[in-house]
Amino acid sequence: MAQVLDSSSVNFKLDPVVLDLGQRFVDAGFELSLVGGPVRDLFLGRTSPDLDFTTDATPEQTLSVIKKWADNFWDIGRAFGTIGMKKAGFQIEITTYRAEAYDPDSRKPVVAFGSSLEDDLLRRDFTINAMALRLPSLELVDPFGGVRDLHAAELATPGAPEASFSDDPLRMMRAARFASQLGVSVHDDVRLAMSEMADRIKIISAERVREELVKTINGAHPRIGIDLLVDTGLAEYVLPEVSALRLESDEHHRHKDVYQHSLQVLEQAAALETGPDGPVPGPDFVLRFAALMHDVGKPATRRFEAGGSVSFRHHDVVGAKLTAKRMRALRFDNDSIKAVARLVELHMRFYGYGDAGWTDSAVRRYVADAGPLLERLHRLTRSDVTTRNQRKADQLSFAYDDLEQRIAALAEQESLNAIRPDLDGGQIMELLGLKPGPVVGRAYKFLLDQRMEYGPLEYDDAVAKLKAWWAGQPESAVEPSATEPSAVEPSSEDPSNDTPAEES
Repeated sequence: MAQVLDSSSVNFKLDPVVLDLGQRFVDAGFELSLVGGPVRDLFLGRTSPDLDFTTDATPEQTLSVIKKWADNFWDIGRAFGTIGMKKAGFQIEITTYRAEAYDPDSRKPVVAFGSSLEDDLLRRDFTINAMALRLPSLELVDPFGGVRDLHAAELATPGAPEASFSDDPLRMMRAARFASQLGVSVHDDVRLAMSEMADRIKIISAERVREELVKTINGAHPRIGIDLLVDTGLAEYVLPEVSALRLESDEHHRHKDVYQHSLQVLEQAAALETGPDGPVPGPDFVLRFAALMHDVGKPATRRFEAGGSVSFRHHDVVGAKLTAKRMRALRFDNDSIKAVARLVELHMRFYGYGDAGWTDSAVRRYVADAGPLLERLHRLTRSDVTTRNQRKADQLSFAYDDLEQRIAALAEQESLNAIRPDLDGGQIMELLGLKPGPVVGRAYKFLLDQRMEYGPLEYDDAVAKLKAWWAGQPESAVEPSATEPSAVEPSSEDPSNDTPAEES
């Protein structure tokens, strides 16, 4: 039997639009309740622009109530019992009471409409989301102890977790997401069910898994969420490269394995995000995911050297390829894949700067290689320092301070955001009497190298260097090779380039 609580004990702060909508349904002879996340957030002192309601009205009856009231509406979810709308800046979804389950071998839910609020709450994922606020009476319906579990900061399911996860295996990913967003633990029986049923996640589409993973990474406590995925074995199916890190020890962080180091880097990177007006507004998935994945190339590159040391040569390059492969499997967009993989590839580029220093040319190449990812690369590189040796940590921090100062100083003298040769392709062809082709591309690359090495040149100096280079070309080099690519004016670095990064 549902437990009905007196809402006067709770300081509900509801917009008048919620009460107005509730009254309209009651006047039309139907029930309406605010349900799920918005109710949970009331207890957490948070408000949401997205409001979810449940009702005994059918989708057609819901439309008849809201058509003239909503600012606009849509029925794309009608087959699942959901009508969406906007009103006074709120995005609203109203769903008919329902019970749904997954066929054991299907990715799609089988939907059946229900007849009572309590039955509808029973089919929800966790008790903290299985609370409802009847409207307009403001009676709190909490049949499964959601308020209790909120106070205990613990995730539990309304019914048996095995039944819940069998109905919708994505709920196991949601457990990690809520752990990350709210900083809560999971009940022992929930954790056990996740461990025993982890392979059920295989029936869920990659796109749905991806969305939950993004929310987990972007949560306030991402370490907790990722730890839950790894500990229960879910990561073996959605992020196996991260699970594999637990097996590796890192000679640079002798008191932690690579897995724990990666979680710490993730936390530290998130802490370096900026506000909305800064260069890296948080939460920034690209930065955070690169931080988590930056060392996934280590298991494949671990080598035991003479004297007992361990090396991970080119783990940055291998890790970038593994990261891109995983993100493609999860159906990420190409821009996100290129950005995260590029950061993983570049995360070791800085090391060695503090020992030998860099020429201005090396600094230019660092900026050019990072491109629009430079601010994220700054934060990833700084976050990668987790050593307990304070002297070493200070040395690396001071060295990176110096590098950033040099970048700023060079940026005052020349444009580092989009380094190009001092002559473009058209000028090269005119000066050398060439037609478009591979030879123009080689000349362009030569001038780009000169720009990197010496900074911007005056026009006459650039022409002189080009002609000197041309005079030194063998006659055979003038004839385009049938196997050479056509000439283009490339950017200073293509983020999708798989060319191995130099290790400093």
